Amino acid sequence: MNEQTPIAFIGGGNMAASLISGLITNGHVPQSILVSEPNRETAAGLAARFGIRLSASNGEAAQQADVLVLAVKPQVMRDVATDLAGSVKDRKPLIISIAAGIREHALRQWLGNDIRLIRAMPNTPAMIQSGATVLHAGPGVSQRQRNLAESIMRAVGLIQWVEDEAKMDIVTALSGSGPAYFFLVMEILEQVATELGLSPESARLLTLQTALGASRLALESPESTATLRQRVTSPGGTTERAIGILEEGGVRRLFGEALKGAKQRSEELSDIMGGRHD
Repeated sequence: MNEQTPIAFIGGGNMAASLISGLITNGHVPQSILVSEPNRETAAGLAARFGIRLSASNGEAAQQADVLVLAVKPQVMRDVATDLAGSVKDRKPLIISIAAGIREHALRQWLGNDIRLIRAMPNTPAMIQSGATVLHAGPGVSQRQRNLAESIMRAVGLIQWVEDEAKMDIVTALSGSGPAYFFLVMEILEQVATELGLSPESARLLTLQTALGASRLALESPESTATLRQRVTSPGGTTERAIGILEEGGVRRLFGEALKGAKQRSEELSDIMGGRHD
């Protein structure tokens, strides 16, 4: 991606701010980034923080962009997209939607069938450039445009592609909702360690550093997580007893049901928000 490629964000919330921060850190020219955000305080804060330009309207922003990032809440996407349809038709930018649950056919219905569209599903660690984002490209998206989307979303962390849009619901259940699962495990470990006698500060720091260390070790190791677990589970030791109790309690079944439930809810919400294809 050219560091001066014009990029417009429709919506200036936390995820948009994270992407803007990552882009500028990677060398993108701030003045080539345009934001349309109805909250004046939020918009002014972005301009002051990053030196970007602000737009008076969504249509004006779209007419100046080679890449249009739709970063509004899913509940308002229909109105925003319908309002943008004329500007998108004239400019023909690459459109990246980061609105969870809004399917491709709905966006095409609202924006126009001939758009070049990529759906992106980032997660909240993107706010510290440690996110996991999954991308799906619609028909007609060129390799150059795929590369462009990659370079934008890679500014906030790891990216992966899926060719089947239906898998975005699995992604939502895994990486989209996933940080909350890990937060819950950390919350429980911290609470129990405190109940067993550690100070709250020690319990918190040891829990967080252990989670960070385990994640980094798994990322940097060529071995599977199962192998890494087995290597720290000595026969007859403390870890073996703890793992045995978790297994006997049905931890695998519970996580399986949790992900299946989250996937099902993702599908239901997509239907509610205009994703059903009749």
